[in-house]
Amino acid sequence: MTTIPAPLRQRLTEGFGAPLERSWHATGGSINQAAAIEVGGERFFLKWNRDAPRGFFAAEVHGLQTLRAADAIRVPDTLEWEDQDGDCPAWLLMELIETPAARVDRQAFGRQLGEQLAALHQSVSPGDTFGLDRDNFIGALPQANPSATSWVAFLRDHRIGAQLDLARERGALRPDAIAQVERLMARLPDLLPDDDTPALLHGDLWSGNYMIGPGGAPVLIDPAVYRGHREIELAFTELFGGFPASMYEAYEAVWPLDPGYPERRLLYQVYPLLVHVNLFGGSYVKELKRAVAPYI
Repeated sequence: MTTIPAPLRQRLTEGFGAPLERSWHATGGSINQAAAIEVGGERFFLKWNRDAPRGFFAAEVHGLQTLRAADAIRVPDTLEWEDQDGDCPAWLLMELIETPAARVDRQAFGRQLGEQLAALHQSVSPGDTFGLDRDNFIGALPQANPSATSWVAFLRDHRIGAQLDLARERGALRPDAIAQVERLMARLPDLLPDDDTPALLHGDLWSGNYMIGPGGAPVLIDPAVYRGHREIELAFTELFGGFPASMYEAYEAVWPLDPGYPERRLLYQVYPLLVHVNLFGGSYVKELKRAVAPYI
């Protein structure tokens, strides 16, 4: 059995009204621990975090529910969640997504993912602004989502600027790198087109945050949802790779990108790279400076 903390195991036993029959290892991402569990013949996915700030899993649940409401792409159902309580860590109980036993055609999967991602991005209503109706987290870091009508201002102040302030406080960047990012921020009005059309974004879309679900269908997990410009989401998917080429082809067939997007790709990777600098440091500083350099 995977070692689930005893206070959490007790809490689950009380909630189910029955003991856990078995548990086994599951991947919980880079910041959480996780297990698959079985109770009463049913299987669930459980993750927990002893260091999670208050509201951490509630924010994830809100993000998943927001994506589900768009009815564009599958996300797992969320069942129960709690903040840390004494010795019991914060935890989230979810639907267990069963991956196919048979080999999946990745190009066909990619086409479906691209079509559904485009539909997700289009899931906004007239009058929607950038931001969200609540703040949340990207990884373990806070992510503010105030309502804004200007994408340039939102990106500058609440994405790049917020993470740069955090990097400065933590001493994660040297003064020269900070100055380079500040020069980039000052140039954003000249670098980005006058396009204030929001899209509903997963917000943390790298290859570890999608799954191949039953029937080979795409499933999105671990979101950092907000309404932003869709190009930042596409740029994020290209930062670390791991997405089939067919995804991009299918996306463009549904909602073609602006021809100038390739020139902005590195710029839009600055935000996730700052997040990684603040979370992990190391080589991400070099990658950040490489992304900033063409624009200053």
